[in-house]
Amino acid sequence: MFMAVSYTLYTVDGDNREKIEEAPTTKPFEFISGFGVTLDEFEKQIVELEPGAQFDFELTKDQAYGDFEEERVLDLDRSIFQINGHFDHENIFVDAIVPLQNEEGNRFYGRVLDITEDKVKMDLNHPLAGKTLNFKGRVLEKREASNQEIQNLVNFLSGEGGCGCGCGDCEGGCGEHDHSCGCGHCH
Repeated sequence: MFMAVSYTLYTVDGDNREKIEEAPTTKPFEFISGFGVTLDEFEKQIVELEPGAQFDFELTKDQAYGDFEEERVLDLDRSIFQINGHFDHENIFVDAIVPLQNEEGNRFYGRVLDITEDKVKMDLNHPLAGKTLNFKGRVLEKREASNQEIQNLVNFLSGEGGCGCGCGDCEGGCGEHDHSCGCGHCH
């Protein structure tokens, strides 16, 4: 099922709410259900709704991105971030989100926390790990996905490129945000 939703995402900590992200009606979050490109619990909450339906639900950290794990904060050798023998100052700076790859070829993102003379401290936790999330929004569109949309998504998920999530605007490449669909929305 092809779904398009507008929403505002908040983190919840007791009575405190902090706005994290917004997908407005002019640039909604679009996804095809059943492919695992969004949080399972988010999809369960949305997929049964009809166009025009409003939603307001919370996901616990366990339903979202899990616990913040201190062991996922690593001190990496600064030499890893060199290009032609020089440190990559252009892309490696505090708070930069950096694409990384492990020995098995798995790709993931990390956030630079600190840079010293010989180390780069990276946080490999999802930025919303350990957080309760509150999604408030409205279903804008719900319909059967076209064969082309499904094929685009399959190509994207298999690494053949293209923005299978239907965002239509891949400024800087679809993998830029790695929140799952690559459109910059945290699902």
